[in-house]
Amino acid sequence: MPPASPSLDKGLPETGHRLLADVSLPAAVLHERPLAHNLAWMQRFCDAHGASLAPHGKTSMAPALFHRQLAAGAWAITLATAPQCRAAFAHGVTRLLMANQLVGRANMAIAAELLAAGAELYVLVDSVANVRELEAFFGERGLRLPVLIELGVPGGRCGCRDRDQVMALARAVDDAAALELAGVEGYEGVIRAEAGHAPAAAVAAYARELVTTLQALDTDGLLRVARPLVTASGSAWHDLIAEAFRDAGLGERVRRVMRPGCYVTHDHGLYGEAQARLLARRPEFAEGLQPALEVFAQVQSLPEPGLAIVAMGRRDVGGDRLPVALRRYREGGAADAALSAAGWRVEKLMDQHAFVALPAGVEDVAVGDVVAFGISHPCLTFDKWRKLCRVNRDLEVVEVLDTCF
Repeated sequence: MPPASPSLDKGLPETGHRLLADVSLPAAVLHERPLAHNLAWMQRFCDAHGASLAPHGKTSMAPALFHRQLAAGAWAITLATAPQCRAAFAHGVTRLLMANQLVGRANMAIAAELLAAGAELYVLVDSVANVRELEAFFGERGLRLPVLIELGVPGGRCGCRDRDQVMALARAVDDAAALELAGVEGYEGVIRAEAGHAPAAAVAAYARELVTTLQALDTDGLLRVARPLVTASGSAWHDLIAEAFRDAGLGERVRRVMRPGCYVTHDHGLYGEAQARLLARRPEFAEGLQPALEVFAQVQSLPEPGLAIVAMGRRDVGGDRLPVALRRYREGGAADAALSAAGWRVEKLMDQHAFVALPAGVEDVAVGDVVAFGISHPCLTFDKWRKLCRVNRDLEVVEVLDTCF
């Protein structure tokens, strides 16, 4: 029998399905149990708060995960760019919320193709100039584009900075035959801490401002759609956004849409810390999200005492924070035979190498040992990979997931 053809992608099984024996490392690994837990947890959370879930697909750009999110009850998938929307639609996602302004004729052409093919697509606007460009482009093609007005914050990213700008923009949209004002959008992640304190009060106030802005548009007769949207929420402040939307007395006419993305895998860094703050605010959430994404890599060299070089670098793991060594295995070993990685500390990453400081007295490390690393900010690790391995408790690969970056 001829040997199996080698994989063209890093991190994939070649001759079998055992992560510790048959996969070319480094590999990005999704653990099924915490992944399933996170999918169910966030959907239950949104359901309990009367909100629709439109998870941000830019986190993973993995169609298999999109369909699991939709199967769990998600209302739509959020994307960041027109090509991302096209990729999601090509894989069967028909309701798309592009949480960004649609600028440039080439990007508008992609959106027009999606609308003509039957997609339900929402985009953001925050300037009259953009409204005029969209009106001209989509009007020429006889298409009607739903838009959401983005409400920003001073010093933040995109978005109108005050109510007067919002109302003037809404009137411009109302005058545009090819556009339809579908609601209000915001992103609380741009609100920064002041004097070292978490901006919980500012986030809650911002969520309330999104609601009152929507109500002002409705009062002025500028929301003509049957069910307008109010939407916000990343993965760090979803409790405050959901509660502000729930308690605003909006009624069933308004669809309250939550857009977290990183929740799907969570992490051992940025979002782990955000969840610790959430649990401090909401101790009733006894069980939160669980880290599901890790990068497995091997010890490549032990060049001097106290130092291990691991074959994993910036091309394999996001750089918001240095990865965290979690546990270790012998190559070809069993999932239930993990060795300690306590005290192991990643000190520096190069393109393909991690410098790992070992605690004093460690003598059982061998070249070829497999180390599982926790990551920070899933978006920045997902986009390093075109294929990821989903594994069960025994570290057997049960699915290879494609990404569409």
